[in-house]
Amino acid sequence: MIAVKAEGIYKYYKSQGGKKEVLKNVSINIEEGEIFGILGPNGAGKTTLISILSTLSIPDSGKVEVFGIDALKDPNNVKCIVNISSGNPNFPWSLTVYENLKYFALLYGLENMEGSINNVIGMLELEKFRNTRFDSLSTGTKQRLSLAKSLLNDPHLLFLDEPTVGLDPDMAIKIRKLIKKIHDEKGITIVLTTHYMKEAEQLCERIAFIKNGEIIANAAPGELKRQMKLGEKIIIDYEGRFEITSLNDIPKILDIKYETGRVVIIAENIESILNTVLKKFCDVHINNIEISQPDLEDVFLQLAH
Repeated sequence: MIAVKAEGIYKYYKSQGGKKEVLKNVSINIEEGEIFGILGPNGAGKTTLISILSTLSIPDSGKVEVFGIDALKDPNNVKCIVNISSGNPNFPWSLTVYENLKYFALLYGLENMEGSINNVIGMLELEKFRNTRFDSLSTGTKQRLSLAKSLLNDPHLLFLDEPTVGLDPDMAIKIRKLIKKIHDEKGITIVLTTHYMKEAEQLCERIAFIKNGEIIANAAPGELKRQMKLGEKIIIDYEGRFEITSLNDIPKILDIKYETGRVVIIAENIESILNTVLKKFCDVHINNIEISQPDLEDVFLQLAH
């Protein structure tokens, strides 16, 4: 089933020069049960798109369906089955963890309010902070509270907007594990925005890249790498005289970068041509060989510029 179907989304904001186009003809389908990433540089339109898909904002034109419900005509029914967690959570500062969760449970009109609160407190390991005021919590604990709030209504669709922004590496790893655990145990469809490419690569099954308000790529991380023809790299440091042109007749090589004493070869499948490449270096002394796979950061850099 399609969890989210967006077609032809446009969004404008007023500016001094008239109006600014923030989203341009954005169309995406998000499958039920997947973790879908939305990536792009600052100002690309990621948060605006999340706001529209979660019914917090209305597009100037286009269609949005969430689990078959028209999100523009019937936003209240959509709100019952979605929730959102921001990387910069802002809760009533004088309320405790429990009081904040009770406040939102009341807003959501939950029937089994105490049960829902206790469930998310246990899931996010917040019991020892139950009676701690929001303004006394660490950044990481605030993030966990934000996640707990977003799970109160047992949503079918969860939006996570920069869930690990500003966290130290250890806490970011814990939050990612929590997200993965929540997804695996509950089967929730998750839409994630992040600036951390390793986070996206670890969590997301598919990724859409937004640039200047337009989706310029949409595929699984591995497929994106293949589409960009980034290839694998073999870096060879050597001593002696080497003719770079001797590599030109080797198939599957996508690019060769050369400087004195070093050659960087980018190929579709390094393993299949490694022996052939090394034979070309038989008359020189090899100091070091390094083989590396392309990562999502390479894709991001290529798409963002």
